[in-house]
Amino acid sequence: MHLIKVDPRALKENPDRMRQTKSMPQADALLLATIKAVGIVQPPVITPDTGGGNGYVINAGHRRVKQAIAAGLEEIDVIVDEVANDNGAMRSMIENIAREALNPVDQWRAIERLVALGWTEEAIGVALTLPVRQIRKLRLLANVLPVMLDHMAKGDMPDERQLRTIASASLEEQKEVWKKHKPSKADPQVSWWSVAQALTKARMYARHANFGDDLAQAYGIQWVEDLFAPADEDGRYTTDVEAFLGAQQEWMANNLPKKGIIAETTNWGEVKLPPKAERVYGKPSKSDCTAMYLDRDGRVQSVHYRMPVAKKPKGKDAVTGDDSADASTVSKTRPDVTRKGVEMIGDYRTDALHEALARAPIEDDTLMALLILAFAGQNVSVDSGSGGTRYGNRRIARHATALFDQDGKLVLDMDMLRVAARSTLADVLSCRENRTDSGIVARIAGDVVGADNFLPNMGTDDFLSCLSRAALEGSCKDTPVLPRQKVKDTRAALVDHFKEGRFMPAAALFAPDKAAVSSWLAKNAVAAADEADDQLEDPELTAGVGDDASDAEAVSGAAGKAARLRQSA
Repeated sequence: MHLIKVDPRALKENPDRMRQTKSMPQADALLLATIKAVGIVQPPVITPDTGGGNGYVINAGHRRVKQAIAAGLEEIDVIVDEVANDNGAMRSMIENIAREALNPVDQWRAIERLVALGWTEEAIGVALTLPVRQIRKLRLLANVLPVMLDHMAKGDMPDERQLRTIASASLEEQKEVWKKHKPSKADPQVSWWSVAQALTKARMYARHANFGDDLAQAYGIQWVEDLFAPADEDGRYTTDVEAFLGAQQEWMANNLPKKGIIAETTNWGEVKLPPKAERVYGKPSKSDCTAMYLDRDGRVQSVHYRMPVAKKPKGKDAVTGDDSADASTVSKTRPDVTRKGVEMIGDYRTDALHEALARAPIEDDTLMALLILAFAGQNVSVDSGSGGTRYGNRRIARHATALFDQDGKLVLDMDMLRVAARSTLADVLSCRENRTDSGIVARIAGDVVGADNFLPNMGTDDFLSCLSRAALEGSCKDTPVLPRQKVKDTRAALVDHFKEGRFMPAAALFAPDKAAVSSWLAKNAVAAADEADDQLEDPELTAGVGDDASDAEAVSGAAGKAARLRQSA
């Protein structure tokens, strides 16, 4: 096997080649453009002609030879191989069948690598017979977050619409969303719908804009080209919705017709006309008015309407002159603070509130009152063991309202605070085995306040029937009752013994197992690297959480406090 240069026109076609069907014209055009741009990357394989003479027969690469001739190449590199017994039939078949198509992610990265090596987008488009717009789109896909691309390369690929949304987002936004939706060992599949949904932003398109470049520049609107939109459509857009709507509003104010108003819309996108106005669906008359408004896509729309004719006053109150007092309603001015401004104020207030809660001096009675108010917030929902799902602005809020006087001022009376705090805790904490279960925190709370002293007598037939033989016989310890041969007899004897007493099995006591408390503390410990959510925590309370020694001290401290409370009770 050796490499030589030959005239492609001197090569003979192999009549036994595998591909007998003609290739598609688009594929031939792509190959021709590639040969013209970079030449033949992989030399064809030829063998000496066994029919006599000094010619060569093409064994592999018929299309390459044909398109090299079409490209006008005088010579090409070829590999001369020995003649196979089957005239190269098996080798030709393996070459065509075993060839794997290039992974889409590898194609995107390859185009980006060509650009880095100095290739222009136009040159790449000529070589691959692709429009420049398509090359730019593939380059945009190559700039998706690398870890996302690696996962896509494994075969878990989003659909085109989801890919379009992901590629249009910034890398910082993609990183934040990927942290939340990246695959795990338990769920290796990525919910691309959730990723795209989190990165979706409202778009306002240039084709819907009535304003010109002057207003766009005044409002700081930067158009971004949507490379995934149809080529014959203006796909420029902006995600600065407030600026786009502001420019549209100013254009409407500057182009408002006579007897025209700028109207608002309802939540369903319908225009709000003045009271008693009658919409005109046909051809408007000169006396009709015009209402201009913005639809949900930010496009300027207009409708016509007419106002009812005012009745002329009679008698002395009659006024002569022009009765056409149906002057168009003045356009409603924009609010002092836009929706975006209101959202910014909300962010500023939240940050300031969290900073004050972390650093400002707060008295204990104020802190207790604020904690009760927090449970009454409209963003709080509690599955209350007191009965069903109770939202903060309903059941729990009634405890907070008791802390205010008639003037709406917060009254910090300790007796009222204690009652409100006890009632709030009773509505929140639950040990029921359903969705209201508060978990281990309710058992810790019960142990601290000595709730064991309020447990009822469980030496009843209903409860004892829930115990196993071993547990039932273990309950006979420290009692004169001896285990019977039959379980029901043992149970009946215990029921009779505890009829006037009080029975509480160890499994029913509030104090949780130390291992369970340690596990809960370690699971809910906040590491220093995970404090990006700005949650407020007392460093004295969280110091050493997760350490075995600290966990043991916390458990022993809680147990000691519970013991002191029980003694005082």
